[in-house]
Parts: sequence; structure tokens; C-alpha cells
Amino acid sequence: MIDVTDRYCRYFHRLLAPHARLYTEMITTGALEYGDVERHLRFDASEHPVALQLGGSDRDALVRSAKLGEQWGYDEINLNCGCPSDRVLKGSFGASLMNQPLLVADCLKAMQDAVGVPVTVKHRLGLDYNESYDFVRDFVGIQYQVGVRVFIVHARNAVLKGLSPKENRDVPPLRYDMAAQLTTDFPDAIFVLNGGINTVEQSVQHLNTFDGVMIGRAAWHTPAVLGQMHDAIWPRTPRLSEDAVLHAMHAYLQAELATGVRPRQITKVMLGWAHGKKGARQWRRHLSDPDQMARNDAAVLLEAWDQLLQAAAVNDLEPPATLL
Repeated sequence: MIDVTDRYCRYFHRLLAPHARLYTEMITTGALEYGDVERHLRFDASEHPVALQLGGSDRDALVRSAKLGEQWGYDEINLNCGCPSDRVLKGSFGASLMNQPLLVADCLKAMQDAVGVPVTVKHRLGLDYNESYDFVRDFVGIQYQVGVRVFIVHARNAVLKGLSPKENRDVPPLRYDMAAQLTTDFPDAIFVLNGGINTVEQSVQHLNTFDGVMIGRAAWHTPAVLGQMHDAIWPRTPRLSEDAVLHAMHAYLQAELATGVRPRQITKVMLGWAHGKKGARQWRRHLSDPDQMARNDAAVLLEAWDQLLQAAAVNDLEPPATLL
């Protein structure tokens, strides 16, 4: 979720799902060593619980980055060993690290020794076309031996040669049964399932086997599903109404604009919120229109909402189509 789950996106997602654990986009150790630390690590207190997801393979750099994450108040430090981006081969991080399980274990052990918050790992089932269960079992087992107890499993292989990052999200087959076998072989570890989970029904079903589910692209393209999942998993805990979420985001947008943030940085995370509703196209158009964004006015959000409500009202008044 590089360039997706930034702090603006996470703030919005927290409003939709009060109990979900949020994860940052993968932030490389180099970005924290040589870049703007505050830009990468600053977050709103409402985001808790929130985890910092790191990319890297240098033990000392990962330790320094983990310490920074703890200092900034993150509740978990996660090492990404699942990203299939073509950049991972050049930088020796992400999914390519699954070929170096001992190095990963060394890094994770050092990070655990350096911070007091949980250190976790996200990984794939395998690399390229090696579909042997032994590969992922041994990878998990080596990390388990150094004390890691939380594993986020993307139930696909990562094909690093021949497939694009987008194709890696769809082409390698999902193998939930193999991911489930890990829960049997490591019964006292926590396994969170990732990959191909788009609906409430899927989430509830997988929670019969796994300790949690991680939602990625579905949360971006159809964010309303987060609220629906919250209702299914925590039915006794109320969440904000759509109108309350809208006004909370309006206040947030006003505050962020005052600091120099461009409106598009925030409105883009909400484009999919109206998915499936009458007026969704107008909603997306208004919140991405260059002229509207140039106004630098938080009112653009309220205007888009009014247009959405008007479209729904018009639809309710229309007579049903005549069947021929």
C-alpha cells in the first residue's frame, strides 16, 4: 500500500472502523535515515492502535527505524517481507527477503531487543513458482524461534520476475488452505490473513480459522466496507454515522489546510466512499476537479456531499421503469 495508507487515509479509516488496527504504508529505512522523519511518522492520536510497517534488510538501520517508531508512539513495528514491487530486488527488501530467512530472523531479533512494542512480520507464501509448503513453514519457523509471534500472511506467492506489482495482487493463485496449515503447525502464534478479502462475508468466514484479517485494496477502493466489517465483527460497538464521518473529515480538512496541506491529499482518500451510491460519479468528479482543488477550501467536501444527497433524493422520487 505504498503511497496509499498515509496519515490522511488512516485518519479517515479510523472514523469508519473504530477498532481496526491500522498500518502505515511500507516506509523504507532509507527514508527515515535520510528523509523527513516527521513527514513519514507523524500521525493523529485517534489512529491508535497503529503499526509502523518498515522496509529494509540492514539490521542496524532497522533497529534505528524501529526505535524511531517507538519514540513516535507506534503500537507495533512490522517488517514487510511481502511487497512484490520491482524496487524490492534493487533494495533487498520486501518479498525478496523470504529467500534470506536467517537474515530476517537476525533483523527481527535485534528489533525486538531494541524496542518494547511488538515486532511482527508480513510475508507471502512463497516466491516465484515455488509452491512448496515447506518453504513458508520453514520461513515462519525460523522467525518463531527468535520470538516472533504475529505473522501477517498474504496467501499468494510473490512472482518477482515476470509479473508487475499489480499482477502480483491477482495472478498468483490464493492458497488459503496453505495459510491455514500454519495456524495448525504454530498454534500459539497469531496469524492474520491477507489477500483477496473484499467482502464482509469473506472476513467473517476467515475469522473462523485466523486470528484476524488484513484488508488492503478493498479499503481504498470501497472504504465503506470497513464500517460494514466493523458492524459484523463488533456488533455491540456503535460507530459514527455517514454524516458524522463527513463532518469530522470536513473539520480535519480545514485544520490540515491551515498547515499548508493541499486539499487533494485528503479528498483522494475519500473518492471511493460513495461507491455503489447514486451520484458517486459526481462525488468523485467534484473531489478531484483541479478547479475545485485550487480553491483550497474545505467547503468542497460539504458541496460534494450535498450533491450526493441530492442525487439520492432525485432517484427516490423517480417512478419505477416500465417493464416492456
